[in-house]
Amino acid sequence: MEIPTREKAERLLAEGERRNPGPWVAHSRYVALAAQAIAGHSAGMDAEEAYILGLLHDIGRQEGQTNMRHVLDGFCYMDGLGYTGSARICLTHSFVIQHVHAHAGHWDCTEEEVQFLAVRLEQVTYTDIDRLIQLCDALALPSGFCLLEKRLVDVSVRHGTNEYTLPRWQATFDLEAYFDELIGRSIYAVLPGVVENTFGFDPFGA
Repeated sequence: MEIPTREKAERLLAEGERRNPGPWVAHSRYVALAAQAIAGHSAGMDAEEAYILGLLHDIGRQEGQTNMRHVLDGFCYMDGLGYTGSARICLTHSFVIQHVHAHAGHWDCTEEEVQFLAVRLEQVTYTDIDRLIQLCDALALPSGFCLLEKRLVDVSVRHGTNEYTLPRWQATFDLEAYFDELIGRSIYAVLPGVVENTFGFDPFGA
């Protein structure tokens, strides 16, 4: 899988932030940290690779205030740099259900561009790294790690719902169960600050 080094990935994200500052950058950093933490407890997974792929999963957002177009922009950008592994994650991270219309948000692309991505999505055989970034995308707000439920509702409030919303939620909870089993504990056990960031305070504090 062709991906940049961590140092190069950090520079690419910094350049993306310069081009289009916004909460997507902090979200990307937390996705990277979550992926690194979970992969670090998963036999056979590379925590460094997981961090890098998580860091750049939303790099298409450097092109401006777009919706699902960020998938196309990210795929084409990373593919153009020769980082085919990162391009793949820019595509697959939005499709827990492997169908080009099973997403949150709307396509702000041409029909030809959507079909371009549909063909490439169909060619992918999902692996644990695709699944991990999909899961971590649903665990990270710009302010930190959170319960899946908070992030899923947050996305639905901002982007609306469709016929795939509930199946996508169930698929995401299935990913949680899969990685819980893979690491032999709850994924939340390796993500600090989940309770505080989910609720905005420590509900168990004094």
